[in-house]
Amino acid sequence: MNANSPILFFDSGVGGLSVLGPTQALLPNAPIVYAADSAGFPYGSRTEAEIASRVPALLGRLVERFQPRLAVIACNTASTIALDHVRSALDLPVVGTVPAIKPAAEMSKTRVIGVLGTEATVRQPYVDDLAARFARDCTIIRHGSPELVELSEAKLAGRQVSIEDVRAAADPMFAVADGKRIDTVVLACTHFPLLADELKEAFPNVAYVDGGPGIARRIAWLTRGQSWPGTPQPGTAVFTGPAPAQHLQEALARFRLTRVRAL
Repeated sequence: MNANSPILFFDSGVGGLSVLGPTQALLPNAPIVYAADSAGFPYGSRTEAEIASRVPALLGRLVERFQPRLAVIACNTASTIALDHVRSALDLPVVGTVPAIKPAAEMSKTRVIGVLGTEATVRQPYVDDLAARFARDCTIIRHGSPELVELSEAKLAGRQVSIEDVRAAADPMFAVADGKRIDTVVLACTHFPLLADELKEAFPNVAYVDGGPGIARRIAWLTRGQSWPGTPQPGTAVFTGPAPAQHLQEALARFRLTRVRAL
């Protein structure tokens, strides 16, 4: 394996940075390409058919261009819909992102768990399967919130996000029958950990679980024994839409994504 072969992260926007961060903590010298399908954002409001065709095509182009050692679909919506399509199309390891229902079930005392994601993610049979396998004795309350996705992107772009807006976006999950008994919430969208502080302030008596650290450990295991550059490298951010604004470029630089490209 060439030491300079990157790890490719893919998301509809900037939510995948919540997976990239823990990965960089474990693999600080890993070359990174972060790809955001900003022209297709947001995925949560797209149909399954659109995502199932769009994601493998884009990843095919990215793999051809950057020759990564491994690809990470750092997006719950894309993973729950298109992961199998991508794996069948690409000749390299592909890591997906799925709702962290198993660790949430291990934590919950009330046995009532919230799954907070995009509208597309929370309706997927994949979520049904995870609940049946790992949380059979739990009540699962799902809520799709496109507003939280937009608020996450706004925060990373440097705009002010109010606690009231975050509370309003997630409150319907707590307003249904048994909603007040939720003690653990699965952040089933990689955007939502970017609002972790705001969510904790809005709903302080709830534990939040996301898959980022576990995905990072999986990436480290799959690349064990491989060579890396001797020092941390500047990473590349690729956007399918217009170039990001200055505030967002500054946020990307905090993840060492200092080279911005168009696909």
